Amino acid sequence: MANGRDTHEIKRIRNETLVALKVVYPAALQADQILRSLLVIFPTLEFDSLKRDLHYLCDKRYIERVLLESEGDAALTPWRRRWFRLTTAGMELADHCIADPALDDA
Repeated sequence: MANGRDTHEIKRIRNETLVALKVVYPAALQADQILRSLLVIFPTLEFDSLKRDLHYLCDKRYIERVLLESEGDAALTPWRRRWFRLTTAGMELADHCIADPALDDA
């Protein structure tokens, strides 16, 4: 259990994040937009929890951060205003062409 979330819920949130990004592929969504779309399914989801899942998905290269030209120092951009998009590996995962144990059984 990670901060009140069980393993099944974490997997569902990660999968739904991929689904939300797949809908707009190849475009990107801001982290705050992703959160708002997930709140419909997970009304108690907190941004810090989503942030951990976004970190995981970025580390696995299923999603990538999109840097805007207007961002002076990317590290100073608040997390809620950061943009993310699905990668080709993320698209394959969302389409169930590849498997990841941290996202299976959702």
